[in-house]
Amino acid sequence: MWAGGCILNRACDNGEIVLPRTSLLRFRQPSIVRSIGLALAAFVASLRLGGFPNIDDLHSSRWQVLSMMAALGAMVETARCMKRKWTLYQAGVLILLYTDVMIMGLAVFLFFYP
Repeated sequence: MWAGGCILNRACDNGEIVLPRTSLLRFRQPSIVRSIGLALAAFVASLRLGGFPNIDDLHSSRWQVLSMMAALGAMVETARCMKRKWTLYQAGVLILLYTDVMIMGLAVFLFFYP
């Protein structure tokens, strides 16, 4: 499957230079970077929807459901990155799963906080 000197499924050929395709937009393949980005976005959105950084403005918001769904999506994407064989990579993925659980807990707390 060669076209213009490059493999079609590995790179884009725009006629002059060959650009590598990013793995962030390949939703069929697991991506740890995508899961970290989604988890951080859920964390920041959860804090902003809860009224952070002003301590006097803390309140519950029905929109916290969206950040909970994003945190759940990040957990699923992180779990997809698990391997069969035990390595230090798998230990890192487990730590990221624990952080996703903490982000989910924060979003649930801010959802029910009066």
